[in-house]
Amino acid sequence: QVQLVESGGGLVQAGGSLRLSCVASGRTFMIYTMGWFRQAPGKEREFVVAIRRSGGSTYYADSVKGRFTISRDNAKNTAYLQMNSLKPEDTAVYYCAAHQVPGIGAPPTHPQEYAYWGQGTQVTVSS
Repeated sequence: QVQLVESGGGLVQAGGSLRLSCVASGRTFMIYTMGWFRQAPGKEREFVVAIRRSGGSTYYADSVKGRFTISRDNAKNTAYLQMNSLKPEDTAVYYCAAHQVPGIGAPPTHPQEYAYWGQGTQVTVSS
């Protein structure tokens, strides 16, 4: 099994920045892709960004391109999400997720493709 723990959420003004972290433990060799999703109240969980372990291929949702950056430190089993130029519409609970199937090219973007999830961390952007 894999356990994921997110941290770094909080309250920030519009235009500000936050950095989220996701630490994986357990059978981390099973993780081929790590992704970030978010869910705002009354809305479905949506894809934000993902990164493959091998090669570092990334894929961003259009809504965050140019503002968010994903990175990972495989030695520390940690993924990071640097969020800049935050907007009120970025307000949501952010979840880290792990995908177990190896692959190349663009990472998966559908929640059902990810087997493991963290507990989530709240990000609130005030206007």
